[in-house]
Amino acid sequence: MKFLKKLTAAAAVAMTMAGGANAATVLNNWVFNPTGGGFASGQRVNEYLDINGNSFIQINPTGETSFSFTEHGVFNIAQADSNGKLFPINYPGGNITATFEATGTGSFGGAFTFAGGTIRMYQNPTNGQYATSAGIYGADLGDQIAEFSVMAGGGGLVDSSGSPTNNGQITVFASAASGNLDAGYFFRENGTDLSTESILAFAFTNANTVGDPDDLLVDEVACQYAGYTGNGCNGQTYANTPGAFFVSNNGQLKLGEGETPPGEVPEPGSLALFGIALAGAGIVSRKRARQA
Repeated sequence: MKFLKKLTAAAAVAMTMAGGANAATVLNNWVFNPTGGGFASGQRVNEYLDINGNSFIQINPTGETSFSFTEHGVFNIAQADSNGKLFPINYPGGNITATFEATGTGSFGGAFTFAGGTIRMYQNPTNGQYATSAGIYGADLGDQIAEFSVMAGGGGLVDSSGSPTNNGQITVFASAASGNLDAGYFFRENGTDLSTESILAFAFTNANTVGDPDDLLVDEVACQYAGYTGNGCNGQTYANTPGAFFVSNNGQLKLGEGETPPGEVPEPGSLALFGIALAGAGIVSRKRARQA
């Protein structure tokens, strides 16, 4: 029992000190108002917003085992914490969507990482427009309420063709400078509007290849948004290829804070495990030294 108490305490210290200025903290019990109506009428978010959507990925081999890529995605954000309180239903007019564009590099049969990009979130007061031909798949309509810059890092694992491993976890780290969040939407649990602060975002999604994307998704995301000119956008029938394919994503968007330089953001869960492991190793070493 004493060992467990020491391990817990040491882990907490490791979490606080790991990386110094690189440390990042995920916000809990923050408040989101999907209509922009302010703190009092917002919904308390225990940890995350649910996100789901599709991305079109184009891969360019840069060597025998390496590649660069571009990704364009459209997402719908319908609830928080998977609580069933759907924004368009419980908050009429609270349709929240997002567009995602990023570049990066990777290794076939290995891992990929993001180099940079942009996430834009929108609030559209008109119901039922996501997954239509309005705008870009209905994902960029209404008022833009937030813009995050994708930071270098994150990523996930890919197979020998460059496709994400089946149901593989993809991690995206992003940041928004003060003023890049609109007032009235995002708040700390004490009511402070986050539009006045610099804030971090962590997106964790599962990715699976879409074997047969429908014509609307191809037209809107591949042809229009990504500027793809291959099959499906040139009068020929679309089909995924090793160099151009769709993936479906579903996961979570979390907010955080901390001074974290690009490329050095630790995944919160991984950082915790890493800190605990280091702390445990240190305690065991000192215990053994005393017994020697």
